Amino acid sequence: MTKISDHDHYLDPLIARDDESLRSLLSTILASVPDAMIVIDQKGQIVAFSAAAEKMFGYTPEQVIGKNVSLLMTETDRNYHDRYMANYLETGEKQVIGIGRVVEARLANGDTIPVELKIGEAKLGDERLYTGYIRDVSQQRAAQHRIQQMQAELTNFTRLSAVGTMASAMAHELNQPLTAVANYLEAARDLLSTPGPETVKVVQDALSAASVQSVRAGQIIRRLRDYVSRGEIETRPVQLAPLVSDAASLAKIGLAGPLPRIIEAIDDDIGMVMADGVQLRQVLINLVRNAIEAMGDMSNPLIWISACRHGDNEVLVEVRDNGPGLQLQDGEDVFQPFSSSKATGMGLGLSICQTIIDGHGGKIWTLPSADDGAIFRFTLKRASTGEDV
Repeated sequence: MTKISDHDHYLDPLIARDDESLRSLLSTILASVPDAMIVIDQKGQIVAFSAAAEKMFGYTPEQVIGKNVSLLMTETDRNYHDRYMANYLETGEKQVIGIGRVVEARLANGDTIPVELKIGEAKLGDERLYTGYIRDVSQQRAAQHRIQQMQAELTNFTRLSAVGTMASAMAHELNQPLTAVANYLEAARDLLSTPGPETVKVVQDALSAASVQSVRAGQIIRRLRDYVSRGEIETRPVQLAPLVSDAASLAKIGLAGPLPRIIEAIDDDIGMVMADGVQLRQVLINLVRNAIEAMGDMSNPLIWISACRHGDNEVLVEVRDNGPGLQLQDGEDVFQPFSSSKATGMGLGLSICQTIIDGHGGKIWTLPSADDGAIFRFTLKRASTGEDV
């Protein structure tokens, strides 16, 4: 008889012992499927372990069959797995089944690697089986990270170049009116040192000219300020779900210690949104990173990112955590520039978020949470039917 493994008795409730053809088929699949494939029962115990999974994780089937699949997870994921299983069996609410996502996998030697995980479900009689298809994305993530670093460096260089050009232009344009103001005021001062009826008219003319040049300097500053605040936002129809997934991953880069589980719930019917993908991703990264930093050394940190339709023409995005929440004084505005609760913070992150969302024609605000934690919400415009292609 062809066996799936020496521990194939774990499949007894699901496959009859005399069903040679089915066992042979399953054995062939497990030996040849290119991606790592792991089958678990509804208790979370591993019942099948493919040849590709052996190669990826460094375990033999004998070492893992019958053990809880949390053996292959990092500590963060391990803490939540059994809870997710129990919640799904009780409520039927799917949080990971049928949804591809990138997680960290733990190998036999203790190393961790990023993997793309997709989970399917099958029901055989009263029993449920869950099949996980796992693909190592270490090289892909490394390449993406390098590309993102290069893009960030290029963007930073472009911004610094623009700031330098703007500063040079401001210095050049302001020099003339400010020099004129100084000259007119000095002349008026000198004339007043020897006052006389004939000097009054000259002093008045000098002060009038100084006033005109002051107004001109103010106009230059306002024009530059309007240019900066208007920014370079060019919106187009984009899918929101990939931006959320990217932001959830990028926000964790460079952070030490236990990282929170990030649960994404993007409704399927929202279609596309009108956005500048780079800037919208930055908003999500800022909000997620703030949540991560606020939860510090919590033992059970969680972040939820959700999006749903809001009225006929908008999408409502929410970022919520179970941290200590926002400790605000009466009238305090968290979006006010240079206002930060962090010892080393500049207080610009949320202000930048507000500027970007305003530039998209949306609104951003915070809500008090019924439980612990902070809630941030913002709106975006949905792409119209003609644009949603």
